[in-house]
Amino acid sequence: MSDPQARIAELEAELAAVRREMQEFTSAVSHDLRAPLRHIVSFAQLVEEDAGPQLSAEVQGFLATIAGSAQHLGVMLDGLRELARIGALPLAPEPVTLPALVHEVAAELAHAHGPRQLALEVDVPDTAAVVDATLLRVVLRAVLDNAWKFTSRLPEAQARVGVCAQLSAGRWTLVVQDNGAGFAATHPEQALRIFGRLHTASTFPGLGVGLALAAKAAQRMGGVLQLAPAQPVGCVVTLSWPQAER
Repeated sequence: MSDPQARIAELEAELAAVRREMQEFTSAVSHDLRAPLRHIVSFAQLVEEDAGPQLSAEVQGFLATIAGSAQHLGVMLDGLRELARIGALPLAPEPVTLPALVHEVAAELAHAHGPRQLALEVDVPDTAAVVDATLLRVVLRAVLDNAWKFTSRLPEAQARVGVCAQLSAGRWTLVVQDNGAGFAATHPEQALRIFGRLHTASTFPGLGVGLALAAKAAQRMGGVLQLAPAQPVGCVVTLSWPQAER
């Protein structure tokens, strides 16, 4: 009978090899497509500069669409590369003070979103969670950034986000709830897929990358990310992960 520990080590080595291959493939695709995309944008701009006055408004619109679509694809490639990078990150669990990390990420987003205010209610124990800080930051940044986005149509006094966390039976549960636009209850998991969206781009900007990165980071932590509609409005995001061993 084969040694179970040896078989586990073999499977872990195979999994690590697959992750490396996926990262190399995604990085190669992203890098190799950069030059053609730059050419498309550059030559579309040259045509517009050289022949612009002679072109009809319709043709100028075609050129703008070509350049815009190429730039859009470039951002999508960035998302794929980041997804591969997160999937290949080595785990480095360490004690992380959750309230400090939540406030730190929230402050970064508040600066990025400018003068708009968002009421942040944090109910997180001042206890160190042993977790990979880089991966947890990816999740928090994506989820809180979504909260900023989907509360953007509310008056500032009404826009709020609540963050709470607790440790039970060796497992952390962190919940982020906002009172923003929310979504229909059907198929919320679509938002956790790369380029998946629950709203049209014309309603709320974005590519559908952030939560996919968060879901991948949660998976690397040995956890799960889930979405659900909040009542009466808004969204609830739940992250559950096991207390890691150092």
